Amino acid sequence: MNIEYNSDRKKLITLTVPSDYDRIDAKSFLRRHCDISARTLSKLKRTNLGITRNSQLLKTTDILRSGDVVVLAMPDDENDIIPIKGELDILFEDEYIMVVNKPPLMPVHPTKVHQEDTLANIVSFYMREKSEYYTFRAINRLDRDTSGCLLLAKDRYCAHALPSTVKKEYVAVCEGVIADNGTIDKPIKVMEGRSIQRVVSDDGAHSVTHYFPVFSKNNHTLTRFILETGRTHQIRCHMSSLGFPLAGDDMYGGSLEYISRQALHCHKVSFVHPIKKENIEIVSQLPKDMCSILSEEKICI
Repeated sequence: MNIEYNSDRKKLITLTVPSDYDRIDAKSFLRRHCDISARTLSKLKRTNLGITRNSQLLKTTDILRSGDVVVLAMPDDENDIIPIKGELDILFEDEYIMVVNKPPLMPVHPTKVHQEDTLANIVSFYMREKSEYYTFRAINRLDRDTSGCLLLAKDRYCAHALPSTVKKEYVAVCEGVIADNGTIDKPIKVMEGRSIQRVVSDDGAHSVTHYFPVFSKNNHTLTRFILETGRTHQIRCHMSSLGFPLAGDDMYGGSLEYISRQALHCHKVSFVHPIKKENIEIVSQLPKDMCSILSEEKICI
């Protein structure tokens, strides 16, 4: 697979049909071998010369032969996010992917009340400064108050291919002393009468959290988390149910004495690069406000 741009800045993906896909229809090749989403394939079919073989129009029902060169003229991205200049801590970037260290207290996406103070606004300004134009596509989700690694895809193909390979590790400062590793296997649902807050309940969605205490100090415990499921507020809800709420997480019983937001940080993200097929691991160290709870200037995990 090769990706390049033509003179009109349209992204072209070039694919060579391998021998084990000889005599297969184009749709099966693009969906199974190339991991092109059904939505993108539909857009390509409506694009003039969106799919070509050996420089000739290719229909998705056409049969391919080994060695055929298939080119996809990817649909143009739309980006209506207001560009705002701001600080951007980039942990990794190439022409396909970016990993940003999101600061706490910053929303990721614009909303009705946050139109110009989000990470998406800053990324939009940054890309224009580099003469790049792509839709803001966040692969992992982080709450406004949660800091750390945020993975972004710069095109439709990477946005579709990345999620299945992504692994994340979180770090939090929990109230109390946690002595041993453990697993929380408790279902979670939306609390009755609330739109956001979650609660452990037998009729909730299956939710599994693995936790690993690193060290305790000042009656708080720095704790690593690996999630089997990705429910909203999973770490916050699960740890509160054990009696160890996150510091600063007043929604789930945490105190605001030492920090004004939930002490939760996406410490590590790893993934298989969808183009280069390399295993990549990115780490973001603990921010100062979380270190200060433990009376430490810097904590390396």
